[in-house]
Amino acid sequence: MTYQTGRAGTMDISLSGRIDDGSHHLTQRVYYEDTDFSGFVYHARYLHFFERGRTDYIRLMGVSQGALHARSDPAEVVAFVVRRMEIDFRSPARMDDVLTIITTPVEARGARLQLQQSIKRGDEVLASASVTVVVINGFGRARRLPDTLLALVAGDRNN
Repeated sequence: MTYQTGRAGTMDISLSGRIDDGSHHLTQRVYYEDTDFSGFVYHARYLHFFERGRTDYIRLMGVSQGALHARSDPAEVVAFVVRRMEIDFRSPARMDDVLTIITTPVEARGARLQLQQSIKRGDEVLASASVTVVVINGFGRARRLPDTLLALVAGDRNN
């Protein structure tokens, strides 16, 4: 299945994961570059996996972050920034592990989107995070979540 990306061509949406029962599921492999000298995933790399999950969750809902950033009026720009993140590391991932990053919306209102995320290897939760994302404009000031995104997230939580 494909959809228009806003740039020349199309993109295979399977690369963006899937939404299942209100949660986004993204599969990623652990590569050598993700690990430290011990062969375990370096703790800061978990942030990359969580970010990919959030980005592809929004992409899969049909929201092009590139188009939102490219608006000519800085007051109309929509950018997502992490305001707060609390991570619980439970068990290490290793090179060649196949991970599933799960992103679940918790609440969306005003300029804030709260998400619960987890990284799993099979049924085992390796790390979990509570994330608060806020929306800012091109001037770096908080702005309301676009109504279309609010509706998508609300509809996603009700599925």
